[in-house]
Order: sequence, then C-alpha cells, then structure tokens
Amino acid sequence: MSLISLVLTLIFVLIPLLLSQTLRLGLNRDIVVATIRSIVQLLAVGYVLQFVFDSESYLYIGLMIALMIGAATQNARKKGKSINGITWKLIVTFLSVQFLTQGILLGLSITPATAQYIIPISGMVIGNSMVLGILFLNRFTAEVEARHDEAELILSLGGTPKQAIHKQLISSIQASTIPTIESQKTIGLVQLPGMMSGQIIAGADPVQAVLFQLLILFLLLTTAIVTSIMLGFLSYPTLFNDQMQLKQ
Repeated sequence: MSLISLVLTLIFVLIPLLLSQTLRLGLNRDIVVATIRSIVQLLAVGYVLQFVFDSESYLYIGLMIALMIGAATQNARKKGKSINGITWKLIVTFLSVQFLTQGILLGLSITPATAQYIIPISGMVIGNSMVLGILFLNRFTAEVEARHDEAELILSLGGTPKQAIHKQLISSIQASTIPTIESQKTIGLVQLPGMMSGQIIAGADPVQAVLFQLLILFLLLTTAIVTSIMLGFLSYPTLFNDQMQLKQ
C-alpha cells in the first residue's frame, strides 16, 4: 500500500467524525485521539518489530512480551479494582497463558522459535487474554454484588466460601467465554478472520492461510477458557475475610 492510498483511507475517519458532529454524539475527541494514537503506536511498533526481527535476540523478544503483558495488565486491572491484588493476579494469568501456548507451539515444533512467529502470536494470545479478563472481571464483580445476600445465606448455613460464590463464578466464566466460542461457530460463514484475510491479501495460498487461522482459533479457545478459570479461582478467595465472611 502506498502512502497516498493510506492517506485516502482517512475518509473512514472523516465519516464517523461527520456523523458524530451532525448528530451531536460527542465522540469527536475520542475518534481523533483514537486515530492519532493508532497511527503513532502502530508506526512505533512497526519500527521496533523490524529491529527485533533483524536482531533475532531472545532478550528483545522477552522484552516485547513483557511490554505486552504490562500494557494488558494496566488496562484490565481497571475492571477489578475491588479485588485485592488484582494486578499480580492478572500478571500470573497472562504469564501462565503465554507459557502454556508458546510451550506447546515451540515444544511440539508447530511454529519456529523465531521473533517473526513468537511476537505476533504472543500479541494475539495476550490481547485476547486481556479482553477475556476484562469481560470476566466486569461480569464477576456485578454477579457478586447482585447475589451478595445469597452468598451470605449460604455462609450462615455453614457453607464454605467456594460454595457461597460457586454460582457467581461459574456464571461469569461462562459469560466471558461466550464471544470466543460463538464467533468460532460462524467463522468463515459470517466473517473472514483478520490473520487469514491479511495473508490472502499478501498473496499467500488460501489453504495455507486457513491452516494458520485454525491454529490461532484453537489457541484463542484455550486462552479464553484458561484465562477465565485462572482469574476466577485466583480472585474469589480475596472476597472473604479471615472469618470466611464476604467482604462488603
């Protein structure tokens, strides 16, 4: 894509700006900020990735992954401020998902141990894990608040904290994984996923593009389930005090 073609694509920014201005939606500032940030961030990342790919240093690969996890943690922790130690819980979850997925990919030689594969796949995994973490925390905190009296009743009857919070926990895990599972049911029929489309546009064989996309889909399914379960079981004990009472 040429620079002129890229500039012409700004029409897709002008359209929502005009609609926001006309309907007084109040989105103009957010749209402009989002556009500028996306341009600056992606260009910066592009140059950084070029440097990392050329160096093929595992130190730089590790630093890139650490940066991804740090940014994902900072963004997701906002939804779980009411949970003590949510920052380290998110870090442990993201690291676990990363080690699990890359351990399988590299251990079984499914993908080469190069920056070209490790960094993009890690970005997809950590990004998806972040979104799932946000969905889970948002639903879990709402469920706990809505069923506070129910949990108190179970505790008063001699139930354990795990029994008191079980319904809220399972419901939140199920709800947070629904988007991932449902999107996979219609993949290829309703939408062509980004990685597959990008490879096809770049001239790759469509069948090879499909195979790589299936790899990513299976990865994201594991990411969704593991993220929600780990975050749930790390979070719920902190909702209770030493006397096994539900904190306000």
